[in-house]
Amino acid sequence: MSQPVTIAEGIYWVGAIDWNIRYFHGPAFSTHRGTTYNAYYIVDEKTALVDTVYEPFQEELIAKLKQIQDPVKIDYLVVNHTESDHAGAFPAIMDLCPGAHVLCTQRGYESLKDHYPHLDFQYTIVKTGTSISLGKRSLAFIEAPMLHWPDSMFTYVPEEALLLPNDAFGQHIASSARFDDQVDVGLIMDEAAKYYANILMPFSSLITKKLEEIQKMNLTIKTIAPSHGIIWRQDPYRIIEAYARWAEGKGTAKAVIAYDTMWLSTEKMAYALLDGLVAGGCEVKLFKLSVSDRNDIIKEILDARAVLVGSPTINNDILPVVSPLLDDLVGLRPKNKIGLAFGAYGWGGGAQKILEERLKAAKIELIAEPGPTVKWVPKESDLQHCYNLGREMAIRIRG
Repeated sequence: MSQPVTIAEGIYWVGAIDWNIRYFHGPAFSTHRGTTYNAYYIVDEKTALVDTVYEPFQEELIAKLKQIQDPVKIDYLVVNHTESDHAGAFPAIMDLCPGAHVLCTQRGYESLKDHYPHLDFQYTIVKTGTSISLGKRSLAFIEAPMLHWPDSMFTYVPEEALLLPNDAFGQHIASSARFDDQVDVGLIMDEAAKYYANILMPFSSLITKKLEEIQKMNLTIKTIAPSHGIIWRQDPYRIIEAYARWAEGKGTAKAVIAYDTMWLSTEKMAYALLDGLVAGGCEVKLFKLSVSDRNDIIKEILDARAVLVGSPTINNDILPVVSPLLDDLVGLRPKNKIGLAFGAYGWGGGAQKILEERLKAAKIELIAEPGPTVKWVPKESDLQHCYNLGREMAIRIRG
């Protein structure tokens, strides 16, 4: 998309669309729908560029800026966050406009110097409450450390009721449309949930505090323009309310079963657990890990109350395909979840203990320890036990 997009009079989207990216943060995050690197240009008596783009797309950013104003004039370069997908074009912009004055947090400045030690630039450290006049408009800043880096901050344009929160409220969606009234809102919310679950979940308590802080500021918010994906202008409070709900972590009457199997024994147990959960009135999402996307599973765990993980024993351990999900859960620390480990073994066993240790390390409360374990092949009584456990779990989470 080669044209800038007007957000309000004198305020433009000048970012880039990455149609082809399928993994983000290295291989850590699947991006089935691509993404965008959103940057925003504000033209007033003085001009401000809020964030840049990933370095391979810097020429697209510069081309859009030149369509608005050539030669490009940037009085202020706001760096909300120094990660490479947002500050990768920082050197190119400073080369284009060497007089640009950088506005960032203290941790943002330190990170810029670590990333680009050869660059010298004018800068001002901003904090919550700092305001910079551009003329008819102004920029106000809200520090947001660990949402999701120590340097993170939000920029607010009060005259337009426009919030530029960088990664917060974003989604990985590549689209020629820019606004939430141009795209299926269900798709946007699905990707926003996936983003929150896989990146922001560990910081949920901080998000709750930040939302409360912003509420106390009595900010009018008509538009939220994040640094990834679609801009919220039709109903910006939809995503704010979703963040508040996700951060609280209460969840719904929903369970996620994630497993893999060697000779179908663990799979039979998974389906018996599923039947019991459904009989107890619970929504269930079931995933075989070898054919499922780990990030999509974590998105489903976000609003679930129960997490069940199954693996047979191999070499006194769990199947290798099961480990990454458990590793993610330990790092993401989902709130208010109950769990269960299950699986089959042949002689020595070992997987059950590992599953349970990892679930407990993720702060997931086990409803049974040990969970259901069968030797070789589950008997009818074993499957009935799984069914009963599933039903009991459903009753508890619906409770």
